[in-house]
This record gives sequence, C-alpha cells and structure tokens, in this order.
Amino acid sequence: MDRAHLMTVFLAVAEAQNFAAAARRLGMSAPAVTRAIASLEEHLGVKLILRTTRSVRLTDVGHRYLEDVRLILAKLADAAEAARGVNSAVQGHLNITAPALFGISHVMPCIDAYLEQFPRMSISGYFLDRIVDLREEGMDVAIRIGFLPDTGLEAIRVGQVRRVLCASPGYLKAHGTPRDPSELDRHAVVMAAPLSPGNEWKFRSKGTSVALRLAPRLIVGTNDAALEAAVLGSGITQLLSYQVAAHLDAGRLAIVLPDHEEPPWPVHVVYEKERGESPRARAFIDLLVHRLRGSKALN
Repeated sequence: MDRAHLMTVFLAVAEAQNFAAAARRLGMSAPAVTRAIASLEEHLGVKLILRTTRSVRLTDVGHRYLEDVRLILAKLADAAEAARGVNSAVQGHLNITAPALFGISHVMPCIDAYLEQFPRMSISGYFLDRIVDLREEGMDVAIRIGFLPDTGLEAIRVGQVRRVLCASPGYLKAHGTPRDPSELDRHAVVMAAPLSPGNEWKFRSKGTSVALRLAPRLIVGTNDAALEAAVLGSGITQLLSYQVAAHLDAGRLAIVLPDHEEPPWPVHVVYEKERGESPRARAFIDLLVHRLRGSKALN
C-alpha cells in the first residue's frame, strides 16, 4: 500500500483519537482504517497506537513518529503545490492558534480576509487560553503574547500589550479608586485563572517588579468571563490591554493604578521554519503580520 496513504491514515487517527472519526474524515470504512494502521505498524516493526474498547492513544514511538509524519506530509503537499504552480493560486489547509479573545478580536478578521483572497484555502482556528505546542498539535501558525522561551521557532514581533487593572465606573464610584496596590485588599477582586496563577498580580514599584498575593472575591476560568464580570461591576480585574480596549473606548471600564503597570509584553507571530516556507502559510503570515502591526491596540 502507498506509504503516504498509510501516513495520512495514521495522522487522521492520531488527531481524532478515534478510528471511526478518522474513517469519516478520510471517506474510508473503519475496517480499512484498521487494516492501514496494522499494515503501517507491520512495515515499521513497531507499535504506534494502543487501542482499547474505550480509547485510542499513541505509544511513545507513535508520538515521535507523528511529528515526523506531519513534516513529511506537509513537504509532500508543498512539492505538489510547487509542481502545479500553486504559488500563484494558494490552496490547501492551515491550522492557526491564538489566545481566545485575541483570536476572536484580531486573528478572525485576518482569517476572513485571507479566505476571501484565497478561495481554495480552508482554516481551522483554535482560540485557547493555553500554550498550544505547534509540533505536538500540528499548528502552522500561532500568536504568542509574552516573552518567548528559546524553542527554535521562527518569531516575528508585531506589537505589544500591557497587563492592566480595570473596573467599571459604577464600581469605582461606589467603592473608590485605589491609589496604591496595597489598597486592593479592601476591594472586590475578580481574577481570571489563566492570567493570575497563584492568585498573584504583579506591579511595578520604584522600578522593580512586585508580586502581590490577593484574596479574590471571584475567580473565573476564562479571561472573557473576568472581563464580563468587571463590566457588570463585580470588582477590579487584571487583563491585557487589547482585551479591554473596546470597553475602555466605550466608557464601560476605566483603568486603575496605571502608574504601577509592569513593562509591556511583546506579541509575536510564531511558526516552524519548514511549515512557514509553504506558499499557503507564507501568504497567511505576511497578511497577519501586516494587519497586526497596523493595529492601534498593539502599539
């Protein structure tokens, strides 16, 4: 059986973690998918997938093989595109990831413009408030907010954001506006778990960073929930500047303790070098970088 076909079947099973779902995705029967995986494992002489009546999971070898398979299939697709002259007619599929609110407010307009420009493209957008591993989860392009570790990924800086405290004007009128971080323990604090690990907020005081552990009145699991709570007047929250920009402009929120903000966090577009060289990825990266660098909220 064609080796590339077997790899494609393996990739579908690994991503779906389900033989039946992979079969539907590929337009194959479930027994045919099972035979393809068995044939691939027999050819390689290793076990790639452990299957029980309830779950499908990769072996350690399967995880390592999955990363190689993704790169190989991407290169095969790029070679086919080049042979067809697709540099002038981008087509195929991209997986994009970004933080939840950033993805909705800043990346979705870029995706919409890209799909309009390249009608033969499709995109899966994963907007999540966690760090998505590009290699492990098959992402082509990601947005990273914050200082980057040395991961070997390509990175293009497109702007910066600030970590800001804010509350509704109604809350501040009723409870007063704190003038120093030490006064926050007398206020209702709303914490977004993704941005406030350990119930700590960080501030700048006399040129140094200071971490302040607080007792929040409300803890929520997403940044957008914290944003909504602040708009409703539940208390003071800490979010990123782009997340609150529209509400600040509309007067629904006001900045608190602006003189104690930490230095801004950089925003990067990141990708693996090999994936970023494909025509479809390169076109999206160029569009994304151009639009984000022109965003008022990131400058």
